[in-house]
Amino acid sequence: MANYDYDVLYIGSGHGTFDGAIPLAARGKKVGVIESGLIGGTCPNRGCNAKIALDAPVKLTRLTEKLQGIVNGDLSINWTENEKHKQEVIEGLPDMIGGLMKSVNIDIIKGHGTFQDDHTVLVGDEPKTAENIVISTGQHPHRVDIPGTELAHDSADFMNLTDLPANITIIGAGYISMEFATIANAAGAKVTVITHGEKVLRKFYQPYVDQIVADLKSRGVEFINNAKVSSFEKDGSDFIVNYDGGQVKTNWILDATGRVPNVDDIGLDKVGVDYSEKGIKVNDHLQTNVDNIYASGDVIDKDQPKLTPTAIFESTYLMHTFAGDTTDAIDYPEIPSVVFTSPRIAKVGVSVEEAKKDGFTTKENHLPDDWYRQVTKEDIGDNTLVYDKQNHLVGATEISDQAEDAINALLPAIVFKFDPAQLERIVTLFPTIAADAWGQI
Repeated sequence: MANYDYDVLYIGSGHGTFDGAIPLAARGKKVGVIESGLIGGTCPNRGCNAKIALDAPVKLTRLTEKLQGIVNGDLSINWTENEKHKQEVIEGLPDMIGGLMKSVNIDIIKGHGTFQDDHTVLVGDEPKTAENIVISTGQHPHRVDIPGTELAHDSADFMNLTDLPANITIIGAGYISMEFATIANAAGAKVTVITHGEKVLRKFYQPYVDQIVADLKSRGVEFINNAKVSSFEKDGSDFIVNYDGGQVKTNWILDATGRVPNVDDIGLDKVGVDYSEKGIKVNDHLQTNVDNIYASGDVIDKDQPKLTPTAIFESTYLMHTFAGDTTDAIDYPEIPSVVFTSPRIAKVGVSVEEAKKDGFTTKENHLPDDWYRQVTKEDIGDNTLVYDKQNHLVGATEISDQAEDAINALLPAIVFKFDPAQLERIVTLFPTIAADAWGQI
């Protein structure tokens, strides 16, 4: 056996790393983590945690809006204080995550890692060797390739705005576009969303997405669909977004056209690791074509959603693999996803579209008819439950103010395909959103 510095060396410190690296090191493996930026990667520092902190006041204003007359007075969002609070929420996370790693003797190696060979990563001029190496470098924001692209900003820039521009133009039709359009609009900005196609949130059930768009339009968000953006220009202190049907003058441009795997400048070609523009290619053990090099998280080219829960599951799977607990292939469960608009839209398992193709049974519920949703006067809300031919719940899609919690509540029934007797054994707290969700199965 070669005498390596580490049993496992991770490149990147996000959820694709630390959720598995910490318990792996606690079990006695020698672990190193290379990180050039903030410990924890995108999600804690410039993604999920920051976004949900900025969104919390939006959710509150929506609730008070519905309960006007019961709750008196109009609320407005102080953007500067909102951003300050967001920073207070997230600023301690890198040290917290780093502290957890150090507590189990993980070496945190600051710097940019580049493969020298299949067992060696250079950090600066210093080689670090390992029996197994995990690439967990995540993704970065895509930039639209047009003249003036440098005038646009990315999602991290938006979440770090200390003053909210009066007029914001967003390019894109995905999660980031819809979530930040919701937040900026609720905080008082005039928002224009420009999309390349006709639809937004294309991977979600479109009748529910249409309700999200209709609500945003009613609040003043303008959508320009089927528009090919051609350039960005500076116009004094403002900017011009040019597209094939005209132009939009704006104070600030958000490029929300997607995210790109971080596969460049880490020496993949030097060691012969296969990758594409979609990410690193792996087998069903998260192993690259180089036997001792693995990948985890959003950097992988995969069919599963590139979300934090997926990265956590992959990181935990690799922990069990390296610890010798299993030699089995990774077996992904149903992974839920949610868009944090107001209302939310969330889904898990078999989609409505797939159900119709496969002859599965669907059941629709209009949630404002439910007594529990009437407590907070929810006026937008629907879900569709999908059952297989053995009448197991295998999928759910929901639009509502509490869609993320409702879908979470249904996960055990979907993942484990509970039969009627098992469903009866689940006794939920009442009255709660979980009880409401289970009562609809």
